[in-house]
Amino acid sequence: MRSRRSRVLAYGLIVCFAVIALFSLRTGAVRISEREILGILWGWSKRSDATAEIILGIRLPRMVLSALVGAALALSGSVYQGLFRNPMADPYVIGASAGASLGATIAMMLPINLQLLGLGTISLFAFVGSLATVAVVFGLARTGQRTPIVNLILAGVSVSSVISAVVSLLMFLMPQEGLHGLVFWLMGGFSGRNWNHVVAVIPHFIVGMTVVLLHLKQLNAILLGEEEAMSLGVDVPKVTKRLVAAASLLTASTVAAGGIIAFAGLVVPHLVRLIVGPDHRRLVPNSCLLGAVFMLIADTIARSVIPPRELPVGIVTALTGGPFFIYLLRKHKPKE
Repeated sequence: MRSRRSRVLAYGLIVCFAVIALFSLRTGAVRISEREILGILWGWSKRSDATAEIILGIRLPRMVLSALVGAALALSGSVYQGLFRNPMADPYVIGASAGASLGATIAMMLPINLQLLGLGTISLFAFVGSLATVAVVFGLARTGQRTPIVNLILAGVSVSSVISAVVSLLMFLMPQEGLHGLVFWLMGGFSGRNWNHVVAVIPHFIVGMTVVLLHLKQLNAILLGEEEAMSLGVDVPKVTKRLVAAASLLTASTVAAGGIIAFAGLVVPHLVRLIVGPDHRRLVPNSCLLGAVFMLIADTIARSVIPPRELPVGIVTALTGGPFFIYLLRKHKPKE
C-alpha cells in the first residue's frame, strides 16, 4: 500500500514540478507567454533576443538552483531525522545552517581563494563550519546511547545563538561596502544567481546524494536503535560519520549558494513520512522531489508578491515552517 502511495506521490510531484516550473518561468517584471517559453527552450541555441536572455540567462538558472537547494535541504533533513531518530532534527534546528553561515561569512571576509576536492573557498568554509557545529550539538545533546529530543533542540538553539552572535560581530567589523550583500545573503534567496552557482552546487549534491543512497538500508536499520542496528551487522559509528558528512556537505552547498533558508529540511521530510512511511528507500526520493517543488514555490512567491521588489526566500520558508515547527513541538510535548 505504501509502495503504491510512494509511486503515486512521486508521479504527482513530477507533474506538479513541471507545472510550477512553467509558471515560474513566465512570472516576473516581464510577462512571457507559455508558448514563447516552450519555443525558447525548444530552440535553446538558436535564440539570442532579450526574451531568450531573460529565460535562459536569468529565470531558468534561478529555477534550477532553487530546485537543487530545496532537494538538498530536504535530503539532509531526512538524514538528520533518521540518524537522530527525531522528527524535529533538520539543518536549521540542529545548527548546521548556522555553522555553515559562520564559515561562509569568514570566507567572505578573508582575501583568499582555495580549492579542495571541488570545494571553493565559501563552500569549503561552510562545510567545515556545518560539520563542526553538528558535532558540537550532537555531543552536547547525547545522553549515554540516546539523544533526547529536548536535549537536541536546546543544544541546537543554544549553539546557533552563540554562532549568530559571532556572525553579528563579524558583520559589525565588516567594511560598509560589503555589509548589505552579506545581510541579504544571510536572509536567504536566489536573486542574481546564474549558471555558475548551479554548476557549483551540482557536484556537491551528487556526492551527498550518492553517499545517502548507498546507506539507505543502514539508515533504516538505525531507526530501530543503535544496538539493534549493530546486531544486524551495521557499523553504526562509521555509517553515522559518513551520513553526517554527506548531510553537512549538502547543507554547506545550499548555504553557499542561497544563504540561510530555514525549515525546508524540517517540513518536507515530515510531510512525506506521513504519506509513505519511515522507509528511507521511499522517503528520500520523494523528499527530494517535494523539496524541489516547495523551494520553487517559495522562490516564485518571494519574487512576485511585492513587485518590483523581492522578498528573501528565507522569510517565506520561515513563515511556512515556523508554525509547523510549533505544531510539532506541541504534538511531541510529553503528557503530564
